[in-house]
Amino acid sequence: MKALLWFVLLVAVTVNVSTSFAFDGVQQVLISVGSGVVVIGSGVGLFLMRGKRPEAGRS
Repeated sequence: MKALLWFVLLVAVTVNVSTSFAFDGVQQVLISVGSGVVVIGSGVGLFLMRGKRPEAGRS
């Protein structure tokens, strides 16, 4: 599941960056907003799935 979320995140970031070069106007805004929502969603999913780290300084 993490691998899929990382893939979706990378693809959405790539789409978001490339829309400014490929599209203009409302179409560019709509694609950017859509891919931004996907980036935020996959980032939150990865954050919630992170593993527990041992606390520093504890024996």
